[in-house]
Amino acid sequence: MKSLRRFFTRLASLATRRAQDERLREEIEEHIALETAENLRAGLSPIEARRQAMLKFGGVEAMKQDYRADRGLPFIEDLVRDVRFALRMLRKSPGFTAVAVVTLAVAIGANAVVFGVLNALILRPLNVPQAESLWGIERGSDKAVNQSYPDYLDLRDRNRSFDDLAAYNVALAGLDTGNNPSSSWILEVTGNYFDALGIHPYLGRFFHGADEHGPNSAPYIVLTYAFWHSHFQDDRSVVGRTVQLNKHPFTILGVAPLEFRGTLLFVFPDFWVPLVNQEQVEGTNVLNARGNRSILMVLGHLKAGVTPLQAVADLNSIGSYLEKTYPKDDGQMTFSLTRPGLTGDWLGGPLRAFLSGLMLLAALILMAACANLGSLFAARASDRSREVALRLALGAGRLRVLRQLFTEAVLVSLIGGAFGLWGSVALLRGLSVWQPLPTAPLQVPVNPDANVYAVALLLSLASAFLFGVVPVRQVLHTDPYHVIKSGSTGTVGRRFTVRDLSLVAQIAICAVLVTSSLVAVRGLVRSLHSNFGFEPKNTLLVETALSMAGYSADRAPAMQKRMIDALESIPGVKSVGLVDRLPLYYGANSSDVFADKTTDLRPTNAAAEAMIYNISPEYFDAARTSLLAGRTLSWHDDKDAPRVAVVNREFAGKIFGSATDALGKYFKRRDGTRIQVVGIVEDGKYTSLAEDPQPAMFLPILQSPSTVVSLVVRSDGDPQQLAPAIKSAVQDLDAGLPFTLRTWNQELESALFPSRMATLSLGVLGVMGAMLSITGVFGMAAYSVSKRLRELGIRMALGAQRKEVLQAALGRAFKLLAFGSAAGLLLGILASRVLASIVYQATPRDPLVLSGVVLAMLLLGLLATWIPAQRALSIDPVILLREE
Repeated sequence: MKSLRRFFTRLASLATRRAQDERLREEIEEHIALETAENLRAGLSPIEARRQAMLKFGGVEAMKQDYRADRGLPFIEDLVRDVRFALRMLRKSPGFTAVAVVTLAVAIGANAVVFGVLNALILRPLNVPQAESLWGIERGSDKAVNQSYPDYLDLRDRNRSFDDLAAYNVALAGLDTGNNPSSSWILEVTGNYFDALGIHPYLGRFFHGADEHGPNSAPYIVLTYAFWHSHFQDDRSVVGRTVQLNKHPFTILGVAPLEFRGTLLFVFPDFWVPLVNQEQVEGTNVLNARGNRSILMVLGHLKAGVTPLQAVADLNSIGSYLEKTYPKDDGQMTFSLTRPGLTGDWLGGPLRAFLSGLMLLAALILMAACANLGSLFAARASDRSREVALRLALGAGRLRVLRQLFTEAVLVSLIGGAFGLWGSVALLRGLSVWQPLPTAPLQVPVNPDANVYAVALLLSLASAFLFGVVPVRQVLHTDPYHVIKSGSTGTVGRRFTVRDLSLVAQIAICAVLVTSSLVAVRGLVRSLHSNFGFEPKNTLLVETALSMAGYSADRAPAMQKRMIDALESIPGVKSVGLVDRLPLYYGANSSDVFADKTTDLRPTNAAAEAMIYNISPEYFDAARTSLLAGRTLSWHDDKDAPRVAVVNREFAGKIFGSATDALGKYFKRRDGTRIQVVGIVEDGKYTSLAEDPQPAMFLPILQSPSTVVSLVVRSDGDPQQLAPAIKSAVQDLDAGLPFTLRTWNQELESALFPSRMATLSLGVLGVMGAMLSITGVFGMAAYSVSKRLRELGIRMALGAQRKEVLQAALGRAFKLLAFGSAAGLLLGILASRVLASIVYQATPRDPLVLSGVVLAMLLLGLLATWIPAQRALSIDPVILLREE
C-alpha cells in the first residue's frame, strides 16, 4: 500500500514539475546565498566567497537530477524525452515519415479488414444467449445439414444431450398488408425455435410449440425489428393485426429484439412463421415425407455438463435406430456437430478456407511492409551513423541509443496503425450495410468490435519490433572513432546483408501476391466465357412463386401454361420456357437414383445423386441447351402419361455407361417410380462454377408440379426492351401475383459472386504488394547509387560506358529482384491451389499467368529503378570529384 501511494505521489508530481523545479532552484540559491554571506563575514572577497560556497555545495545539476529522480518517475520522463526527440527527427524527414506511415497504414489496414471479416463470420458466436453451447447437427460423411421433418422429430424427442432442438428453413412468401403485395424472405421455424434459443420478444409475444396442432394450425407471424421499423414505422398497435400471407390470413404476434436477426449470419429475414404452415407458405406439404430433406438445419443448446463428443455418440445411437427402422429413407445416419451460423461446412468450409488464405496473404503484405521499412530504417541508421557515433563518444550507452531508435519505430508504427485502423473501420462499417446480391436478403454483418482494435494495436507494436530490430546489429558494432574519422559506416559491399535478404523476401512476397491475383483474374475471365449448359445472353427471367397468390400445387400448372402462352405472344419474344429452379441458383434439388434392376432402394445402393429440374417442353429451346440425342419433353407428358425424363451426358454415363445406351432405358427413384430416358442433353453447371461434372435429370413440369417457377424469356435483341410488355402481360393474368424481372446475367451474379470477391480481394492485395515492392527496390537502388557516387564518378572519369555504370550501380538490385521473383513465383504456384475451389478454372500453371507474373515483376523493377538509373547516368565526374 505504501509503494502504491508513493507511485501515485510521484505520478502527481509530474504535473507540477515546473513549480517544483522553481522551488528547488530558489532553495539552492538561498542556501548558496547564506553560505556566501558567511564567507563574506569571514573576510573573503565577493567572487571568492561565491566560489567557495558553490564548491562546498557540490554539483548543482547533479543535485537537481537526484532530486528529480527521487520525486518523479525517471522511466516516464525519459520516455517523454525520447518521444519528443523522435517527433523532431521525423519532422526533419517528412518524405521518410510519409512513406513509412502510408506503408504501415496500408499493411495494417488490410490485416484489420480481413481479420474483421474473419472475426465476425468465423470467430464471433451468434448473437444469442449462451452461444458457446449452441450447436448445429450435420449428417453423413459429406456433412450435410439438411434434414427431413420426421427425422427432426425423432432427433428432438429421442436425444438426451440437448435442452431442446429447433429447426428452420428459408422460404419466399407474398405479404399483403393492405397495400400492394410484395415478396418477402422468411424463415419457417419450428414452434419451439425462440424458446430453444432463449430469445425474448421486444414487443408482443412469440409463438411456441403449444401453438402447433397439425398442418396449417399456427397462422402466426413474428416480425424482425428492422422489418417492423421499415414497413410498419414502429407502430406498436401492429401486434394482433391480421395480414395476408400467400392469400391466407396470418396474425402478427410480436416483434423480435433489435439485435436478433435469425440464426444465419448472412441471411436477414423479414419475419418468422411456424413450419407446420408449410403448405400455406410454399404451396406444398412435405413434412410427412421422411425422404424429403427440406429442413435447412437443426440446432440446439447442449445440456449443462454434456460434451460435444457425448452428444455425437447420443445422436449416432438415434441414427442407428433410424437406419434400421427406415432403411429406404435413412442411410448413413451418422452425425457430427458444427457451429450453426454458416450452416456448417456448406458455407462455412469454403468461407473458412478463403478467409484463412486471405489472412495469410494479408500477413504477407505486413511482412513485406516490415521488410521494406527495415531496409529504410537500416539505411536511415547508416545515414545517421555520425550522429550515433558522436552520442556514443560523448558517453551515451548503446542501449540508450537503441531505445531512441525503437521509440521512433514504435511512433511511426502507431501513427500508421491509427490511420490503417481508421480506414479499416470505415470499410467494415460500409460492408455491414452492403447488400451484395439484389435477389436475396444477404448482408455481411462485420461491424468492428474490441477484437479488431486489439489486433490492430498488436500488429502495430509487432511491426515496430520487426523493422526496428534491423539496425540493432549496426548500432551495436559501431566504432565511434572510425566513424568520426571516416565520416560514415555506409559501405556497399559484395556480400549479402540483412537489407538484401529483407528485400528478397519482400519481392518474393510481392510475386506471390501478383501470382495469386493473376490466377484469380484469369479464372474469372474463363468463368465469364465458359459453357454453363445454357446461354444467358438476350434472356429475361420472370421469377415468382404462385403460392404467393394463393395457387396450390394442383392449380399451378394451368396458370403456368397461361403465362407461357401470354409471354410467347409478345412481339420480339422468340421462345419462353419454364423451370422450377434455375441452374446455379442459391441451391439445387437433388435425389438418389437407382439402376432399374435394383430392388433394395436404400440410399447406400444408389447409383448416383442427380440434380432435379422440373421444366416445360420449351425450356431447352429458351435456355439454348443442346439436345444431343432422342427427343425433348412435350405437353403430352402429363400426370396420366408414362414417367419420362431427359438426362445430361454425365447422368447417362454414370447410370447406363454411355449416352447411346441410355435412350429408352429406365431408372428408378427412391419411391420406386420407374422413369424412361427419352433424351440426352449437354452437361452444364448446376450448383457452382467450380464443380466437377454432375448428373442431372429434367422432368416434365406436369408430372412434378411446382409453384415456385422461373420463366426464361428469350428475345432477338436487348431483352430489357420487353420488360414493360412482360410486366403488363403478367399483371393482366393476375394483378395480385408478386414477381421479379431481371436478366439472366443479373441472376448469375450470385454464382459469380465468390469468384468476383476472390478476384477483387486478391487484386487489391496484389496492388498493395506491387506498391511495396516498388518502394523497396527503389529505396535499395537509390541508397546504392547515393553511397557509390564517388566510385561511379571515378569509373566514368576513367572511360566506363553507360552500360557498365548502370551494371555497377543497379546490377545488385536486379539480381535481388530476379532471386525474389523466382522464389515468389514458385510459392505463388503452390499457394494458388486453394483458389481452385473458389475461382472457376483457376490454375497457376497457365502460360498466360506465368508470363504475366514475369512481365509484371520486370515492369515493377524497371519502374522502381528508373529514377536511380537516371541519377547514376547524370553524374558529372568533374563536378563530383571537385566537391569530394
